[in-house]
Amino acid sequence: MYRILFVDDDEALLEGLARTLRKLDYQLEFACGPAEALQLLASRPVDVVISDHLMPGMTGIEFLTLVHDRFPDTVRIMLTGHAETDLTIRAINHGEIYRFLTKPCDPVELQVTLHLACEKLALERENRRLLALVRSHPELAARLEAEAAERQRRHG
Repeated sequence: MYRILFVDDDEALLEGLARTLRKLDYQLEFACGPAEALQLLASRPVDVVISDHLMPGMTGIEFLTLVHDRFPDTVRIMLTGHAETDLTIRAINHGEIYRFLTKPCDPVELQVTLHLACEKLALERENRRLLALVRSHPELAARLEAEAAERQRRHG
């Protein structure tokens, strides 16, 4: 089961998200701001972080950049009521944000985004597992390289 962390200084919004998503097959976590979220992240891993942008003490970009640096395998999503092109570009460039959602967020759009984020995470984990398998078996790596060269020769 994927663990999803929502970070926002608006407790009413967090309560609304909890009601909206409670029936989905995720373990939901909620933090009222970046400081609380960082404490939670230090104590247990999460798969996806969805953060508001405008919060006291630290912006969502600053927070998600820290998450990227400390927990690079966590998928990061920005949720904000202030969608601006410059903000979007900074969020993507500095925090390597997977998606950018605007408030109020359509529940179906949020559910689809969560599904796609978890699917992305599963694919990345499987790729890492397969890469480790190939690296630990040189004969397998050699066979795969030979097959790739043969395909290239036939189609190239």
